[in-house]
Amino acid sequence: MSLEQGAVLDKAGAENFPVAPFFMPGSMRSGLMAVYGFARLVDDAGDGDLADPAATAALLGVPPQTEPAPAEAGALAVGSPVAAARLALLDGLEADLDRAFETVLGAPGAQPPRHPLMAALCPVIDRHGLTPEPFRALIQANRVDQTTSRYATFEDLLGYCELSANPVGLLVLQLAGLATPERIRRSDAVCSALQVVEHLQDVAEDRGRDRIYLPAEDMARFGVAEADLDAAHAGPALRALVAHEARRAGELLDQGAPLVGSVQGRLRLLLAGFTAGGRAALAAVAEAGNDVLAGAPKPRKSRLLREAAVTLVRGR
Repeated sequence: MSLEQGAVLDKAGAENFPVAPFFMPGSMRSGLMAVYGFARLVDDAGDGDLADPAATAALLGVPPQTEPAPAEAGALAVGSPVAAARLALLDGLEADLDRAFETVLGAPGAQPPRHPLMAALCPVIDRHGLTPEPFRALIQANRVDQTTSRYATFEDLLGYCELSANPVGLLVLQLAGLATPERIRRSDAVCSALQVVEHLQDVAEDRGRDRIYLPAEDMARFGVAEADLDAAHAGPALRALVAHEARRAGELLDQGAPLVGSVQGRLRLLLAGFTAGGRAALAAVAEAGNDVLAGAPKPRKSRLLREAAVTLVRGR
């Protein structure tokens, strides 16, 4: 395993929900980790968080780019040096994704993927019949990040979630061979909710990157200015806004939660874990008094286990 590959996969334990829990069958676990590795790699490339971006670029055959120091990072105008560097890496990753699918399909002249995390996808794509569209959407979400740092409405934010989060749920259903239209619709609601919750937890961190995922129209409605996000603690207006967005995320979770009851066996356990992770994270935000500036509210393991048990029994 390469240094970059290990660094990416080590982040699995920090997620709000189990990425590839021990109780899943071996083939499913390896598939989940391969998908997670791809998604994390793409996110790290888009965020400027790769352990060694120059080495990754060289591995992918991307022309050398000079990315400014992290302090200059954030959402950027088209053509800026940091945007150009990250977009080049994302293009290189998409080209490597093409190599993975061409290799699996046995296309004439196909070349194997160059990045080890892309190579790890090949047997998973072949075994489970995964499609390229959700992978491409995740790459596109990170392209959007290079030029978009604010969202006018909640609907706009959900449009971003369609690229950045919902494809992961679709891939999980494809891995299980259960990607029906109704399940995909429920999965989209859960995944969008999880993304909104994560944005709420990371308001302070995102602000440091000059990114704000609180909808502008809601900030105006609650009387929250961008400068308010620079404080050490959230004021009453920001806390009220966070509570509002948390309620919306909870409603999305409720819409998607019947997905759990639509499947059986160990997959039901996994999906219950996803949904419970979202609810436990929302509980952590509430327990912090909706103060998301003092630190990212994280769910307690006991709360996560309790939520998972309730979700599993109710099937939603």
